[in-house]
Amino acid sequence: MKNFALVKKLPVIIMVLLLTACGSTVKEPGGSFEHAINTGPYPWTKSTPSYDDDTLRFAVFSDLTGGEREDVFNVAVAQMNLLRPELIVNVGDLIEGSENRGEIDRQWQSFDERAGKADAPVLYTGGNHDLLDGVLREAWEERNGPRYYHVRYRDVLFLIFDTEDHSLERLEEIAQLRLDAIEVANSSGWDAFAKTEYANLPEDETGMISTAQADYMRNAIANHEDVRWTFLLMHKAPWANDDMASWQSVEDALKDRPYTVFHGHRHNYQLETRQGRDYIRLATTGGVFLPDAGLSMDQVVWVTVDDAGAHIANLKMSGILDKTGKRPLNGESLCLDPKDCPAE
Repeated sequence: MKNFALVKKLPVIIMVLLLTACGSTVKEPGGSFEHAINTGPYPWTKSTPSYDDDTLRFAVFSDLTGGEREDVFNVAVAQMNLLRPELIVNVGDLIEGSENRGEIDRQWQSFDERAGKADAPVLYTGGNHDLLDGVLREAWEERNGPRYYHVRYRDVLFLIFDTEDHSLERLEEIAQLRLDAIEVANSSGWDAFAKTEYANLPEDETGMISTAQADYMRNAIANHEDVRWTFLLMHKAPWANDDMASWQSVEDALKDRPYTVFHGHRHNYQLETRQGRDYIRLATTGGVFLPDAGLSMDQVVWVTVDDAGAHIANLKMSGILDKTGKRPLNGESLCLDPKDCPAE
């Protein structure tokens, strides 16, 4: 009878032993990787994850303008929500612009509503479409506050520039030349636009950073010496004008620390190395395609900052799919890469 009782208890004993074995947890150094395999070999490459507790992930989007293509930015916001960034930044040209204040406010209202659907905070950067005359500048300052500013998030510093920081008189002169050039583009195309006086102004390539703005940025840099990385967001490329001492003074202030520059304006992607750092020009996120000028596409940039540095991933909007295997919203109906667009 005793043997019979032991036989009856045997399944329970075996189960207890199995549960005990399965519950034996091995903690790897650091404590974030746990498993129940006591001896090797192991079915993985390494047990130290490639991240740290202070890892920051944020997204960058580019120009919407030059003839914004309907719904592209809406899809971009939905795609960025899928990626779950902590912050979203950009390189300007957020609205098309106008001479009429009522129309400017309508455009900002439209952009604000769409940007407001992002789950993460969106930091605004001004471009020439947003700031290149007195009416646009006034609207920006009344609606958005300062045209240039800085934000520190944890141990990362963001410097947001206004590259249309001209005197009001020069701003109005450039604005009129730009209006004339846009009329040429509308009537004769962008090839004709490229031959206009506006398109060949040094300011169209480099913009302007005033002495006051440069002083502000240098102070922000000096007051945040302990950050692990600095990101500069701007629309135009002030370093393209080697005589712009205000910009050079900002570069000098940054020379001993790691930083990355993001800019836009030309609607085609380019990576440039300057001062041993990455200066990255984004393509578009709903703006007009200009494939003859270079790599043109709708994109967002995914940035990861960890102990190893800043890691940049360019994501084509055409390839960011939701769990159904499709682009969110009406993204399947949109052309997000010029090589995929039907010829007109």
